[in-house]
Amino acid sequence: MKHIALAIFLLISGASFPSYSQQTRHTWVEIKEDKFYINGNPTYANRKWKEYPIEGLLMNSRMVQGIFDDMNPTTVSRWKYADTGKWDADRNTDEFIAHMEEWKNHGMLSFTINLQGGSPEGYSRDQPWHNSAFTENGELIPAFMYRLERILNHADELGMVPMVGFFYFGQDERLLDETAVKRAVSNAVNWLHSKNYRNVLIEINNESNVRYDHDILKPERVHELIDLAKSIEKDGYRYYVSTSYGGGFIPLPNVVQSADYLLLHGNGVKDPNRIPSMVKETREVKGYSPKPIIFNEDDHFDFDKDWNNFIAAVSAYASWGYFDFRMKDEGYEEGYQSVPVDWGINSVRKRGFFDLMKTITGY
Repeated sequence: MKHIALAIFLLISGASFPSYSQQTRHTWVEIKEDKFYINGNPTYANRKWKEYPIEGLLMNSRMVQGIFDDMNPTTVSRWKYADTGKWDADRNTDEFIAHMEEWKNHGMLSFTINLQGGSPEGYSRDQPWHNSAFTENGELIPAFMYRLERILNHADELGMVPMVGFFYFGQDERLLDETAVKRAVSNAVNWLHSKNYRNVLIEINNESNVRYDHDILKPERVHELIDLAKSIEKDGYRYYVSTSYGGGFIPLPNVVQSADYLLLHGNGVKDPNRIPSMVKETREVKGYSPKPIIFNEDDHFDFDKDWNNFIAAVSAYASWGYFDFRMKDEGYEEGYQSVPVDWGINSVRKRGFFDLMKTITGY
């Protein structure tokens, strides 16, 4: 309840967050060519699994609903907890934070969390719910940012590197126009700077080639927002920035040239042999120079098999990310994107991912 009270006070009063610009942070991320470094050391240092080098990769999972809330009173009841009969955004964040160390202990160094979430139904075309950390003019909504701050603070303490996504199709129309979109990017980046985070990567939007309303969020122009975010520096520091596309799509030259790292999605890629081909094709795009390639969304599993999308990505020296949507498993429904979320490692499928990741990374 204390989190709810503070969030309401901030939202109503318009009070500003305290500045953490002088706060000492524990974790910083660097990119050197195609490798990630945390606190000056390559991730998974000296690690090989079978014949595959793991050093420098960034294993991750799509955990985009960590700050989810629904401001539409006609749909919020969809997300009610079974034990209380109501939705509770702060409980959701509390439970997210409670499991972060468990994820890290299995070798997961990163997760994607979005300011406009993702579909709380897993996949859905219509999105009547209102889940956005931005006002229609691109200002930040304090209650959302307070929840994000709690997660990013704990990630900093744990040595994790979150990918913070800004926009999601189905919610981007909550912003009035292109000016509001640009303002939202500037405000979000400046907010990260104000907290002195050095452990954060930015994803401008999830799947830029899927149903966005604003042209600047579409593939032909999204590099403009990447460049905008990169241009915002504080004390000589700027954030690493990228964007993603739908499943199986190869990044276009404008993004390949502007982005600091490249995001691929494996959704719809049923043959694991296609995964290394995607990585190879990405490295052949005009303007490519050595930089990390990350799958940060893939809804294919088969973790008990000798060859699956996860292993296929590793074989091509690309990081891989788990997308766990709602489905029946062990007699109940679960999924990290499906609200209300059970953030534990408590299903056959979740355990399959985390056990394989632990084996591959040597944690």
